[in-house]
Amino acid sequence: SYYARVLSDDVPLAVDILADILQESEFDPQELEREQHVILQEIGAAHDTPDDIVFDRFTETAYRHQTIGRSILGTPETVKSFTSKQLHDFIERQYGAERMVIVAAGDIKHDNFVREVEKQLGGFRSKADSTIPQYAQYVGGDFREDRDLMDAQIVLGFEGRAYHVRDFYASQVLSMILGGGMSSRLFQEVREKRGLCYSVYAFHWGFSDTGVFGVHAATGQSDIAELVPVIIDELQKAGEKILQEELDRARAQYRAGLIMSAESPASRASQIARQLLLFGRPIAKEELMERLSALTVERLTDLSSRLFSTKPTLTAVGPVGTLAPYEAILESLAGTQTAARKLAV
Repeated sequence: SYYARVLSDDVPLAVDILADILQESEFDPQELEREQHVILQEIGAAHDTPDDIVFDRFTETAYRHQTIGRSILGTPETVKSFTSKQLHDFIERQYGAERMVIVAAGDIKHDNFVREVEKQLGGFRSKADSTIPQYAQYVGGDFREDRDLMDAQIVLGFEGRAYHVRDFYASQVLSMILGGGMSSRLFQEVREKRGLCYSVYAFHWGFSDTGVFGVHAATGQSDIAELVPVIIDELQKAGEKILQEELDRARAQYRAGLIMSAESPASRASQIARQLLLFGRPIAKEELMERLSALTVERLTDLSSRLFSTKPTLTAVGPVGTLAPYEAILESLAGTQTAARKLAV
């Protein structure tokens, strides 16, 4: 995405600059070389950051040999190989009027903004590549990188829900119940009660054709063997019972996030643009509230049991030698809570 944050009087200038970037970029070879050097440094920095690496390996493992699983930074080999012509060709192939949305939020005069956009981008090409990419296929699996570090980073994930699926918002709320703050189940059980990690949270990523539900935890070497079984135990409990008070608290948390995000023009513009690209229309706050209100504990319990019965993706970076084998984790997820506890023995 391309964006500008300006005073209302400078909106025409912002549109002019963005239009110039989109239509007149030259990709000077010397500037390209400098930027390649910067990105190579970023790749090196990410490799030295375990919590970055563990998520890169997570997506690579969950979507093995697929575009969605590749790191956005790329590899040193691919970055070094780029040429100005390749970038020009990419723009010509991927950028078209029919694939573009333009959004403004804040102190904006709509008619004036539309006229300015038409003036600057009215002749933008409409011959972008219309090839539909192959649908992403979640596959799951296991990746471990044993490093001599103080702490271990772990991500345990499962196939989630795409944006268009009925259970998408239920999955978002479930992630809050399990690991969305200090009152969540994982935070209370894993960190506060047992002291097995210094960071733990749940997340749900939704895309147009797939999704991932996961848990990230960071811990010391001495606790890693016990950590994963306890996390699995909590996930399995969610498939047995979720309390009404947990749903009410998570729903209120989600609503608060929606309302507060609407107060930021930048956040609001980004939200509308994303909705236009994914759904073809902006989704009113009231519609989202209705979807949240329709959720029940029975629906979330059923969703939990279905989510956590899919093939897991486990990635771990750091001193992970004592982590249970992937096959044992598969067995525990297919069995009972007692089996999960046996992993730590």
